[in-house]
Amino acid sequence: MSLFNNIKFFVLCHGMLQLAQLLVSGYLKGSISTIERRYGLSSQKSGVLASFNEVGNTVLIVFVSYFGSRVHRPKCIGIGAIIASMAAFLIALPHFISGKYEYTDQTASTTEHVSGLCQAVSNRQAAYSNQTCSEIKSHANNAVFPILLLGQLLLGIGGVPIQPFGISYIDDYANKKNSPFYLGILFALTVIGPALGYLLGSLLLRFYVDFDTMSPAEIVLDRKDPRWVGAWWLGFLLAGTLLFLTSLPYLFFPRSMITEETVEATTESGAEKLKEKEEAVSDTTHGLSLIQFLKKFPHIMLRTLKNPIYLLVVLAQVNLAAMVAGLATFMPKYIERQFAQTASFSNMMIGGLSIPSAMLGIMAGGMILRRFNLSVKASAILCSSAVLLAITFALPLLFLGCPTQNIAEINPANSERQYFMYRLSHFKEK
Repeated sequence: MSLFNNIKFFVLCHGMLQLAQLLVSGYLKGSISTIERRYGLSSQKSGVLASFNEVGNTVLIVFVSYFGSRVHRPKCIGIGAIIASMAAFLIALPHFISGKYEYTDQTASTTEHVSGLCQAVSNRQAAYSNQTCSEIKSHANNAVFPILLLGQLLLGIGGVPIQPFGISYIDDYANKKNSPFYLGILFALTVIGPALGYLLGSLLLRFYVDFDTMSPAEIVLDRKDPRWVGAWWLGFLLAGTLLFLTSLPYLFFPRSMITEETVEATTESGAEKLKEKEEAVSDTTHGLSLIQFLKKFPHIMLRTLKNPIYLLVVLAQVNLAAMVAGLATFMPKYIERQFAQTASFSNMMIGGLSIPSAMLGIMAGGMILRRFNLSVKASAILCSSAVLLAITFALPLLFLGCPTQNIAEINPANSERQYFMYRLSHFKEK
């Protein structure tokens, strides 16, 4: 039997592909605050950027139901992964077209105004302060945000066939006893992938953004300096290359393969089993044209949504995804700003602690379900209890935080004293 006719090898390839795909996603979320600082993006723009890959994904996911049983699924997965890898390279493109990173004694947080260390000062303070709060305008930076959005859009489009086609392909040709185990491996990788993305960000953001064009002697900023910008672009090149390499095997997998139950691939009984399997997995919409399917889709969706258990599970997943997406995107930035930590340390906290803890929770939940064979009602009670426990432990976070830092020549409480000391030193010099 050929290696590409083995479902176990397909599971291995698909696990590596999903790992690479989610590595790109996790790395983007881990480096979003660095991209903000480098190109002066607001938090609103970075939020749009982080979620823009869902636009292409949401628009095209409907057609997966139609084309799922009509196309060569492995090749579609491979082509989609190649598009996603090109998108990762496109996201890194702004570094090579925007010139070197330039900084002053201020910290810029938007493309319109300087903020951070540069705040409004009185006329008397302006007389002895050497900082300016002029607007920052860069024509090169104006093209950065559309490029990043386009990269995210293509990343979402390329990721459309990967998980649905991969899961259906495994479910069709894997042994019924092995299928849950294979799918469990893939779902575990959905947690490991972003974790590795954060850890990769923690490593690469220690390098200066322009280390490829500057000698070490020319780099004068320290990593703890708020103006420091790490090599955010390098991770997209590495992750995009890995994603491209893991997409190539899919071009050689067959459209259909012998199931694991069929050991004798050339026997008549094996062929009959394969035919029965293919007939069993063909959906009820196989005979419909695309126009007929689109007309029938709203009816199918409404009929599905009338199932209360399915509807509640979907709503629970939507709320969970909304919470996790917000935390994964902005928690590193919150740690940086609220606790005065570096982007590298923030990524280490998220990727090295939070996400592995979530993976342990998934594994523990699976062990509990298997050990006690819980019913649907008992499973719902377990989930509700876990959520209430999480809320209980999260409530103290509302009262934790650090006060606003006092910065010389900016804090109003010290402005009079600073002005007096300046005048005194100026008088002594005379």
